[in-house]
Amino acid sequence: MASKGDKTSGRAPMRKIKPAVIPVIQEQTTVSKRMVETGKVRIAKHVREYEEMVDVPHFQEEVQVRRVPVNQFVDAAPEVRTEGDETIVPVMEERYVVEKRLFLVEELHIRKERHESHSPQTVRVLKEEVEVERISPAETQRRSRRTAVSDGPGRQGR
Repeated sequence: MASKGDKTSGRAPMRKIKPAVIPVIQEQTTVSKRMVETGKVRIAKHVREYEEMVDVPHFQEEVQVRRVPVNQFVDAAPEVRTEGDETIVPVMEERYVVEKRLFLVEELHIRKERHESHSPQTVRVLKEEVEVERISPAETQRRSRRTAVSDGPGRQGR
């Protein structure tokens, strides 16, 4: 039904449509931490002193020199040499004769000996011993309750 003042003849009057509002929701998370006591540890360290016998080796070397007469003429000076555990050092001297020649006077035979002796000594030694005692959370709570009861009202938190 059209009214007289309606310009749209034969059509229904137009209504204004309000836009639909659809709320969009987003959840947010907040992460926080809290400290929870799961127990305690009591550590005690004790130093124990005792004496211990130690054997300290002591080495001493001696050198022996033995003179061995050779008394020979040689054409050239012999080299220093080693035979077994001896080092042999030739000792030379020039002698005049009708002609000059080398004369081996002596050799030094040198032997090195090593001696070991032991001198036991008493020395002071320290040793640390550690005791670790684990205290459970239940025991911690019992102790704190006992402390609160023994302190009496109004005396907590000093």
